[in-house]
Amino acid sequence: MVKNGTHLAEITPGNLDAALGIRVRPEQEFAVAPVVKSLAEAYVHPGTAWPRLILDGDRPVGFLMAFLDIDWYEDGSVRRSGLWRLNIAAGEQGRGYGRFAVESVAAELRRRGCDELYVTWHPGADGPENFYLGLGFRPNGETSEGETVGVLKLA
Repeated sequence: MVKNGTHLAEITPGNLDAALGIRVRPEQEFAVAPVVKSLAEAYVHPGTAWPRLILDGDRPVGFLMAFLDIDWYEDGSVRRSGLWRLNIAAGEQGRGYGRFAVESVAAELRRRGCDELYVTWHPGADGPENFYLGLGFRPNGETSEGETVGVLKLA
């Protein structure tokens, strides 16, 4: 399980290759974009993307990217923050790193004054639905690009 040395790190030139090396299990690839796509999206969405490498000591075990205060609908009527991507390395799954990642994003959003954390997931047997439901996310009745929208109350 997660040890006290587990932490998040900003993506830097020094750890970029480690971040790019994070791969989920092959049967999960349909459900989450590779890290390289996430970093490209972070580059074109400065200020709203929050990418982080998940480290256990100095060992890379995963990658997350949060979205911060984005226009959820094109008309700008709703702004939300949440977890955009979560990639736990294939050999590191089931050890608590995913929970650590979600809790870390929740703490950052609370620090920024948010009271809800949003996430989307692909439905299906190899998707992350049970993981998110187990952490307390609840579907809010919406879908986004064919994915279920879930929300976790932070207050």
